[in-house]
Amino acid sequence: MQESTGLITAWLLDGEGGAKALTWPEIEALTPEHGMHWVHLDYTHPQSAEWLTERSGLDPLVSEALLAAETRPRAASMAGGLLINLRGVNRNPGADPEDMVSIRLWCDGKRLVSTRRRRLATVAMLDEQLRAAEGPVDLADLLARLADGMVTRLGLVLDEQGEELAELEEQLLEGDAQQLRAPLMNLRRVAIQLRRYLAPQREALLRLSAERVVWFDEPTRASLRETLDTLTRHIEELDAIRDRATVAYEELGNRLAEQLNQRMYLLSIITGVFLPLGFLTGLLGINVGGIPGADSSWGFASVVVLIALLVGGQLYYFRHKGWL
Repeated sequence: MQESTGLITAWLLDGEGGAKALTWPEIEALTPEHGMHWVHLDYTHPQSAEWLTERSGLDPLVSEALLAAETRPRAASMAGGLLINLRGVNRNPGADPEDMVSIRLWCDGKRLVSTRRRRLATVAMLDEQLRAAEGPVDLADLLARLADGMVTRLGLVLDEQGEELAELEEQLLEGDAQQLRAPLMNLRRVAIQLRRYLAPQREALLRLSAERVVWFDEPTRASLRETLDTLTRHIEELDAIRDRATVAYEELGNRLAEQLNQRMYLLSIITGVFLPLGFLTGLLGINVGGIPGADSSWGFASVVVLIALLVGGQLYYFRHKGWL
C-alpha cells in the first residue's frame, strides 16, 4: 500500500491464487514476459496521472478514460483490450450508500490497470485473498470476482433498506404515522438513485459476459452471467422497495388526510351546535328595551333551560341523521 504516491495496490499474479506485491520501481520495470499483473491507482494523484499518460504505454484514449472524473457503467473494446467502468455502493464510514463509488478498468488479459478516487471495499477484499494465496488465478477471474463482490455488497445494502422499510410499514399499520414522511421519502430517493446506476451496470455486465476475447474462458463467463442474474434480481428488488415506499407514503398521506377530515368534522359539529346558541344569546343581548324576561327573576333560568332544550334537540337531530 503506497497511497501517498498514488499507488493503492499492485500485484504480479502467480497463476495459482497468489501474487507478489509490487512497488513503483518494479511496476516501471514490468514487461509482458513477467506475467499477468494488476496495478490499482488513485487517479487524482499527480504521480498516477503522470504515469498513466507518459510511462504506462497505454493508448491515449485509454489513459483519458482511466482519468475521467465522471463515468457511467459501461464495457467496451478499446485499444486491444476491454475498458470497463463499474460502480459499487459506498460503504465507507459516514457515507451514503447511494453515493456510489466508481472504478475504471482496462485489461488486455496480460495487464489490468484500474483507477478510483474513493476506497472500494471489494478491492480490499481481493487484496486479502491474494495475500492469502486464495485470490484469482488470472485477470479474467479477477474481473469476475470484482464484479461479483460489488454486486454482493449491493445485496447487503438492499437487505438493510428492506428491513428499514418493513419497520416503517409496521409502524404505519400500528397507527403510528408520526415522523414517517421523511424516512419513507429517503428510502424512495435512495432506491431511485441506486437504480440510476445499476440499470446501465447491468448492461455493462451483459456486454462484458458476451465479449469474444480469448482470455475469457467459459467458467469466467458463467461467473459473470451468475453475477448478472444476481444484479437483475437486485434491480427488481430496488423497484419493489421503491414501489412499496411509494404505496406506504400514499397510505400515510391518506391517513393524515383522514385524521384532518375527522378533526374538521368534529369542528363542524361543534360549530353547528353553537351557531344557533350564539344567535339566541346575541339576540337576547342587544341593548334595547322590550327584551322578554328582562324584568323577571326567572328570566335567566328560563334562557338556560331554553338553551339546554335547544342543544338536546340538536344532538338528537344529529344522531337521528347519523352525523354523530
